[in-house]
Amino acid sequence: MSIFQDLLETNKVPLKRGMFDTLQINVGRKCNQTCTHCHVDAGPTRTEMMDEETAHKVGAWILEHKPATVDITGGAPEISEFFNYFVETARSVGAHVIDRNNLTIIETKKYAYLPEFLAKHEVEVVASLPCYSAENVNAQRGDGVFDKSISALKKLNAVGYGTTLPLTLVFNPFGAKLPPNQDELEADYKRELKKHFGIVFTRLFAITNLPIARFAVDLREQGQWDYYMQLLADSFNPDTVDGLMCRNTINIGWKGEVFDCDFNQMLFMQQQQEGKKLFLWDVTPESMAEQEILTANHCLGCTAGAGSSCTGALEAATA
Repeated sequence: MSIFQDLLETNKVPLKRGMFDTLQINVGRKCNQTCTHCHVDAGPTRTEMMDEETAHKVGAWILEHKPATVDITGGAPEISEFFNYFVETARSVGAHVIDRNNLTIIETKKYAYLPEFLAKHEVEVVASLPCYSAENVNAQRGDGVFDKSISALKKLNAVGYGTTLPLTLVFNPFGAKLPPNQDELEADYKRELKKHFGIVFTRLFAITNLPIARFAVDLREQGQWDYYMQLLADSFNPDTVDGLMCRNTINIGWKGEVFDCDFNQMLFMQQQQEGKKLFLWDVTPESMAEQEILTANHCLGCTAGAGSSCTGALEAATA
């Protein structure tokens, strides 16, 4: 039994599926950045991307099952040649669409159209900005990233994001620590970005870095693996369990494989039934309700402190 499962049992908080709400599509690993905290190990040299046959199967599933939310992620999801197709297909069934955007993609010539396209389809932009200072952002995401991010945010503001359209910023801690209080950090972000750059946004997600992929390698290289895992275990908050994304989300990979969340996907924890690995076209929201949620010790990251998953501090948490 994992430490995570032991903590669930000790605290008498079973982890079971709730009502399906979100289809999260990871379109692939290609990205224009190489961030130190990236749980996908994404970067410019990655080639794993969803193909046309798979994309159209996913589109057909959306048309049939009409998820309330379609959450498009990557890599930089906009690099996928099917990104616009997913946005338009999801919006055609009335789904709320989320674009997990790294901001700098907007500053490239090929994707300069994004602010207007996203605004036209009323897509929520969830944008990574790990700090409101250039030094911290560039240290985590690369030289020059902060200035490009600020420029992209101004373009999003110009088409209504942060005022009439939802613009969510995402904070990830730098190093082996938990995020600070989300509400207080959001107030700091809003004050500093407005004061220095005239930028406005809707809300902030503070997300704990999970000990997988590139961040896990960094923890081990820094000799902080044991410390961080103990920190996560010691910070376990049973009040976060009801709000975990795995309870209402079907996550799929670039081949259409079914997972409980994007983090499980990176550890190849694919859902199975009677020994058969499941793909999106094998399941329905109703059939997924019978599948056990797969867990391991990396799940401690979603239940530590105020909790996070992909949606920031969880409502049930005591921050």
